[in-house]
Amino acid sequence: MRRTLTAALVLAFAVPHTGAAQDTRNLMPVPKSVAFRAGRVAIDSTFSVAFAGRTDDRLVRGVDRALKRLEGRTGITFVRDSAADSTSATLIVRAHGPGMAVQGVDEDESYTLNIDDAHAVLDAPTTVGVLRGLETLLQLVEADSAGYYLPGVAISDAPRFPWRGLLIDVCRHWEPVDVIERNLDAMAAVKLNVLHWHLSEDQGFRVESRKYPKLQRMGSDGLFYTQAEIREVVA
Repeated sequence: MRRTLTAALVLAFAVPHTGAAQDTRNLMPVPKSVAFRAGRVAIDSTFSVAFAGRTDDRLVRGVDRALKRLEGRTGITFVRDSAADSTSATLIVRAHGPGMAVQGVDEDESYTLNIDDAHAVLDAPTTVGVLRGLETLLQLVEADSAGYYLPGVAISDAPRFPWRGLLIDVCRHWEPVDVIERNLDAMAAVKLNVLHWHLSEDQGFRVESRKYPKLQRMGSDGLFYTQAEIREVVA
């Protein structure tokens, strides 16, 4: 049995792989379809964003967060112009609708991202799709002797699994609000969409109760979230 297994392993590593490996650079998770191509868009002080479709507060805030993160990585300050012309903007963002009123696992999170020498175009059916595409765009940033840039690429992406979650058990291991929020940022970066925040059980009661205050007073060792902190994390 051991000889057979050894021979199989030798053959597995000896036989050349005939299929060409897909170039995915540092993208995580790997998009459903990605094809790098010639061309690049420079990231410099003229970098601008234009909205070609509908907008809402959530979409505008998401784009602004992405720009701040891009500024942090490149050291370049970008001009914010909500009325930027889509014909001359570096990044064109198009959302066709707001999506679900309360995001669920049935939300359409798909998007396409196309980058060539002229500009980058991010197109999605919903605001959430745009947010997913922005995370991919930030992962694409590269640099060489000429400066920072986005490489030419055509991406069409949608989740393989509708439920992509993370459990944080603060009953057994307490975590302060800033750690929870940092984990939410990390979840967004890799496109997770469900946070299971484990808040109460026989090991601890971690939420302020105004009706039964002895719950957190006697069941938390003083480590619990106020209702205001819970609202902050939800927001």
